[in-house]
Amino acid sequence: MELAYRLKKIKPSATLAVTALANSLKAQGVDVIGFGSGEPDFDTPQPIKDAAIKALADGKTKYTPSGGIPELKKAIVQKFKRDNNLEYKVSEVTVNCGGKHSFYNLMQVLLNSGDEVIIPAPYWVSYPDIVLLADGTPVVIHTDELTNFKITPEMLKKHINKKTKAVIINSPSNPTGSMYTLDELKALGELLKNYDICIITDDIYESIVYNGKKFYNILNATPELKSKTMVLNGVSKTYSMTGWRIGYMAGDETIIKQVEMVQSQSVSNPTSIAQWAAVEAIMGNQSFIDEMLQAFTRRKEMIVNGLNEINGVECHNPDGAFYVFPNVKKIYQCNGFKHIIDNYKDDSLSSKLSSYLLEEARVAVVPGVAFGSDNNLRLSFATSDKSIIEGLKRIKEAIEKLV
Repeated sequence: MELAYRLKKIKPSATLAVTALANSLKAQGVDVIGFGSGEPDFDTPQPIKDAAIKALADGKTKYTPSGGIPELKKAIVQKFKRDNNLEYKVSEVTVNCGGKHSFYNLMQVLLNSGDEVIIPAPYWVSYPDIVLLADGTPVVIHTDELTNFKITPEMLKKHINKKTKAVIINSPSNPTGSMYTLDELKALGELLKNYDICIITDDIYESIVYNGKKFYNILNATPELKSKTMVLNGVSKTYSMTGWRIGYMAGDETIIKQVEMVQSQSVSNPTSIAQWAAVEAIMGNQSFIDEMLQAFTRRKEMIVNGLNEINGVECHNPDGAFYVFPNVKKIYQCNGFKHIIDNYKDDSLSSKLSSYLLEEARVAVVPGVAFGSDNNLRLSFATSDKSIIEGLKRIKEAIEKLV
């Protein structure tokens, strides 16, 4: 039987694959340290779990409206006002089965065959594949450390044409942790006012910000763009609720209605008890965020400093999220790496180095090629201090054998 042609366009999520491999090796008794996971290692706060338990006990286990229960939509509206100074009506908000599902639904609604979506690289691994699944065309703008992994209006303008349907802004970024300033967003916004393009702002890491910086949404910089901006967010990262699968978006009411129609024909609705837990997460005590941020701040300094002490590795200091994206290009030039390059069947250099680190150091990292940059690796520091210290030690010893 011949399978769907669209499957040939995409590949499995590299981050999920690395995490699954690390967990599989651990289950076999192999002492592996995993830096691949894109989720906080903290437990979901107890009040959130209690809200889910109460919903279960109260029998709130049936179908809900496709786009989410009214109580959660109202909470999201209040959240946007409280945290972002953005005004939305309940009819301009929808709830989905995680942030990835929000983006997937949106692409299904927006794209016709051949429509282009501008994606700054390094990018979250799923952006291009989800665009491809909707018969769209990813148009990648490559950035590097020289621009702190951010695009400029000049870079963006060069890639806009008649086929451009949308542009993605992910700030703070997965995988780099880079975050746009208010002035940088305003400059992009001033350019985008001249085009009929949907602006998709993925704010999933908005609460995880460092270095005394402040998060801004492009609508804070250019409110005039509201009618053509879709804001994506969720509870996964902020409240350590990755497995609860609750994402949401806000924007044009017509688009929201169509997203809910698509959702009604796929998953019916997000899980009922998870929605009630999300109400508590958004409206309840927010102190958990500060506690988590303190730990992440400490870990960030540990991993950035540790990586920069390794010969051949250069790591910039992220502004947000819980990832580092060190540049390892110098390692590729070393004789030691050239000698082992044929030992690994991976297609890219970053994949070969990742395979080497897993085999030699028993450390799992994600190759940068999965994010659009083969000169880098991605490491998540959403793990214990002990694991970070031991993992860095192993990486350093393994790389020293190459350089």
